[in-house]
Amino acid sequence: MNCKIKFIYHKRERMRGIENFFTSGLKIEESSNDLKSRYQMVNIALVLSSISLIYGMVGNYLRDVSGLIPLELFLLSVNSFLFFALRRYEKSFEYVCLIVTAQFSFLFLFLVYTTEPTALKHIWLFTYPIILLYFQRNKNGLYWLVFMLLALIIAPLQNFVEVQYSLYQITYISFVLIIVSAIVYFYKLKMDEARELILQQQALVLDFNKKLEEQVKEKTFKLQELNDILEMNVQDKIEKLIEKDELLTTQSKQAVMGEMISMIAHQWRQPLSMITLQISNLQITRLLGNQVSDDELYKTLTKISDTIVYLSDTIDDFQTYFHPNKEVSEINIFELLQRAINFSEPRLKSHHVEIVIEDRNNKVIVQTYVNELLQVILNILNNAIDVFTERETQKAKVSMKVENQEEIIKIYIEDNAGGINEEHLPRIFEPYFSTKGKNGTGLGLYMSQMIIEKQFGGEIKVQSSSESTTFIVEIPKKRM
Repeated sequence: MNCKIKFIYHKRERMRGIENFFTSGLKIEESSNDLKSRYQMVNIALVLSSISLIYGMVGNYLRDVSGLIPLELFLLSVNSFLFFALRRYEKSFEYVCLIVTAQFSFLFLFLVYTTEPTALKHIWLFTYPIILLYFQRNKNGLYWLVFMLLALIIAPLQNFVEVQYSLYQITYISFVLIIVSAIVYFYKLKMDEARELILQQQALVLDFNKKLEEQVKEKTFKLQELNDILEMNVQDKIEKLIEKDELLTTQSKQAVMGEMISMIAHQWRQPLSMITLQISNLQITRLLGNQVSDDELYKTLTKISDTIVYLSDTIDDFQTYFHPNKEVSEINIFELLQRAINFSEPRLKSHHVEIVIEDRNNKVIVQTYVNELLQVILNILNNAIDVFTERETQKAKVSMKVENQEEIIKIYIEDNAGGINEEHLPRIFEPYFSTKGKNGTGLGLYMSQMIIEKQFGGEIKVQSSSESTTFIVEIPKKRM
């Protein structure tokens, strides 16, 4: 980065050095662009003229044409003097322009007087109006143009120097020169008008900026006064809001208690139904005169005991539901899914629901809140079973899949109960919204979303089609 900055800096310095060279080292304001352009053109003309003279001297020396070398050397000395004068004496600019104009004028006349038309050297004459544009003011430029035209017309009429151009050719060249001069003049006129307009606009902008600065200062002062008043009002409002927040906190605690009671009732309904169903199965078996084996009795009592432990853990979990300091446990996610299936097994069997866990023998360890995640899985399973029952689905099936990523896991729970109505889909996570009528509390999925988002910092989503519904539970693999 530093190298790039240095490169840009050196590049700007080089550009500034070149610009200073062609403006003779003078600092010219932006509003004097016309003068700046004239300085640049004079310096360029001197440089190019000097290079041409050096080239001519070398060429003449190699060709043994030594007669022109003193003249070329004299002109090169004049150029050097003019180049020095521009940098030494600022007032010498107009005199330098006059001398350079004279040099080019006599050079062009020399080409016309001494060369043949077929050599086409006269074409250089058509650059003369551009030279006058930069080197002379309008009035002086007109004088030089008249001088050039008269010198051209006299060329075929005089008898001192033999000129190869005819009067017709000279007249034609003069006519073209006049046309080019007119074009250059009108171009300069338009450029001057545009420059004048730009300068006027700049003056207006400067005046506007000055007025704007004054207005900004005035507005800033008023805003400071208003800000002081607002600070006093805000402080007063904050004190009132604190009092209001304390009142709302008390009311919120009462509302949370009511919500927790509703949630506990919702969470306990299924486990209690499972305990009742297991006890009823034992009683029916005894009433039918069948003996219950010790192994079967042990399994049933173990399931009942596990369910009671789960109910106890649920109470503890709801007590700390709105507190961040929960205990993180390490568990294989497939074991947790199997535990959820075990809790729901009586309902799954009674409604003939097939449940499948893909790659169940894999091991994906997560550090998380086990009970809370178990509640979410159970809520989704119970909702699926309720829909199977309501719709009397044939070959009911629930599929579970775990997607193990670098920092998160995704649990997919899919049922083939026919999907969720499109109009209900945006509202399924709203509290107290239920499609089960009086049999539903509308808290299951709402509570699941709150657990996943607030306790886990994760996300729960749903995808539904006409044939199936898939819930996607996304949680971090490590919960700090």
